Amino acid sequence: MSHKSAKIAELIASQQGQARNAHYLGFFECFNQGLYYEAHDVLEELWLPCRKGPLDFFYKGLIQLAGAFVHFQKKRLRPAGALLRLASNNLKQYPDQHEGIVVSEIEALIQVWLARLDERKGEENPLAVFPPPRLRKPAN
Repeated sequence: MSHKSAKIAELIASQQGQARNAHYLGFFECFNQGLYYEAHDVLEELWLPCRKGPLDFFYKGLIQLAGAFVHFQKKRLRPAGALLRLASNNLKQYPDQHEGIVVSEIEALIQVWLARLDERKGEENPLAVFPPPRLRKPAN
């Protein structure tokens, strides 16, 4: 087991034994704690083996969402906006009720953060001004 896999196993330990995949649930747990890099890594471990499958762009969109907030944390606003747009395009391919979440809620969150970027003309980091985003955990 790699160092990265061991850290991921630790991050998702509290999510084991539930109806949904622990990596998937761990993504939401990490994201809501502001651990965006970790959320990205946790879900990536689930996504990599299922690329080209029916959940490929769904997981990719969520990973891009987390990646956007990594960029916000590092004050890289242009890449944050680009990843938000990619996440939106990927998630829009799925029905509104998908994998226990309401996709339109995530799309609305993305649009709010894109608007915040536009309002500040890329000069002020919205993550420094507004409370960090939270995602509703998936229903079982």
